[in-house]
Amino acid sequence: MDQQKIGRFIAARRKQAGLTQMQLAEALNITDRAVSKWENGRAMPDSSLMLELCDILKINVNDLLSGEVVTMENYNKELENNLLEMVKQKERADKQLLTVEIVVGVICIAVLLALTVLAAYVPMADGMRIALIVIGLVPLLIALPFMLKIEQTAGYYECRKCGHRHIPSYKQVFWAMHVNRTRYMRCPKCHQLSWQKKVISKE
Repeated sequence: MDQQKIGRFIAARRKQAGLTQMQLAEALNITDRAVSKWENGRAMPDSSLMLELCDILKINVNDLLSGEVVTMENYNKELENNLLEMVKQKERADKQLLTVEIVVGVICIAVLLALTVLAAYVPMADGMRIALIVIGLVPLLIALPFMLKIEQTAGYYECRKCGHRHIPSYKQVFWAMHVNRTRYMRCPKCHQLSWQKKVISKE
């Protein structure tokens, strides 16, 4: 998807509707700065706003994502291209999130290990040793829920029994036994327990 083209299209349709950026923003209950970012190609409308925006601009979502009014003969092709691009964007975002998870985990564990070694080998009062270990644990405990959320939502888990790929609940991910990115969970399709590995794509 070409954000610059989409931005120009939004601006043109807004003007055709006789709306200022402020009026469009008020209709969508957002700031005019957000509209300005869309029109300058620096951001895309949030998915929760797309239908309402399209309704105001008298276009459909496929037109919006194409950056032009799509003719009937090109409709299916453009729709397919837009869907494929959205899937690719999700996969790229998921890969970035999983990388962030690894980096945050490594940093938190390194801090904990460094402070634990310090507490174990440097002469100090016992209270100070305990305090250092607790301080080392705090970043890990704060980061853990966010890391689990990434583990849940980024990509999919593939059932070893039937091959079905799905996004489990946060509770499933939290309680599942795991080795690296493989978790022992029940598949929502075949209802069998198996070691399910993390994959990026839906198919």
